[in-house]
Amino acid sequence: MPFKKLHPHLQEKLENFEIVTPTPFENKSIPVIKSGANVFCTAPKDAGKTTTLILTTLQKLKCEAVGNAPRAVILVENKEKALVMYDAFLKYTKHTSLRVYVGYEQLHIDVQKSEIFMGVDILISTPKTMNKLFLLNGVSIAQLKIFSVDDAEYLTQDWAYTTLLSITQSIKKCQFVLYSEKIPPKLKRFESYFMEYSKKISF
Repeated sequence: MPFKKLHPHLQEKLENFEIVTPTPFENKSIPVIKSGANVFCTAPKDAGKTTTLILTTLQKLKCEAVGNAPRAVILVENKEKALVMYDAFLKYTKHTSLRVYVGYEQLHIDVQKSEIFMGVDILISTPKTMNKLFLLNGVSIAQLKIFSVDDAEYLTQDWAYTTLLSITQSIKKCQFVLYSEKIPPKLKRFESYFMEYSKKISF
């Protein structure tokens, strides 16, 4: 039972949300992601991908704030998805010291830089904004532990594909987890870049 081996805070939250039994996808994927491997996670809609992403991220960070630089990055396609993910995280980080920040193109980059500088544990961002932050030295990746991509199918678009490669080039030690409904051939190419020795969980 993956839920039984999670941080007590997460177990308490799941109990409050009346989530007792993991979905088959959660059951299979959570232990593999917890092991620290790079993982391609593929499953249909409503299989539990977002819950898995949140639980494994918070587990990795031990549900507490440390330092000022982000230790987890979640990449999403656009502002709408970024805000949905932000709200989903807040349900689980309430009553913890964790600081979650959301960035997107419509928010001025200098504002984002200064707010991130104040201290953040989990950074949710779009590829373009994340890349811009990297280019402007607006975010430190020295403490980064886990980098997840939600609904990764959009990475088949050339701009998103090249932007992610640009972002990941400067990240040395980090776990990467990609969530999608399928793995298009273009996404498999990431194995030659940052997804080395990756495992595949599919449903």
